[in-house]
Amino acid sequence: MYHGKAGRKLGRTSSHRESMFRNMVTSVIKRERIRTTDAKAKELRKIAEKMITLGKRGDLHARRQVLSFVRDKEMVKKLFGELSERYRERNGGYTRIVKAGYRAGDNAPVSILELISDEKKKERTELKSKAKKRSGGKAENPAGAKTTSKAKIKPDKSKKDKKKEKVEVTE
Repeated sequence: MYHGKAGRKLGRTSSHRESMFRNMVTSVIKRERIRTTDAKAKELRKIAEKMITLGKRGDLHARRQVLSFVRDKEMVKKLFGELSERYRERNGGYTRIVKAGYRAGDNAPVSILELISDEKKKERTELKSKAKKRSGGKAENPAGAKTTSKAKIKPDKSKKDKKKEKVEVTE
């Protein structure tokens, strides 16, 4: 029976799999985006998010735990410095997996695993606050796009013009 065996084997021995994930986590921290197969990305996401959570904790024990896995002191500094500050207010969900099609050689499904940047979130909140100030407390569409109004066609109930239709615009 296969009960209690979490994680994918990926066709590798346990030592090969562990060293591969160590290299991949280091690359994710370094470049903040890597391209890999779907299965590897899904397994790597678990490990990368644990490392970022340890970086946010910031104590000596957490640093030693990360050093035992990452093995690149520069990336550990980045993790405990820049990345921990970036995700200080975020409670998980530090990575995103985007499907990127299929690999040319073996037609394997490929994904991009990337760290989420909060810059877009900050821009959205700034746009919303500006829109709120302009409208006097009512929130508008922050992108400034025009909203389309829905037109309903209702028949006119007068006896003279039974064939005419009245168009009412409702928002």
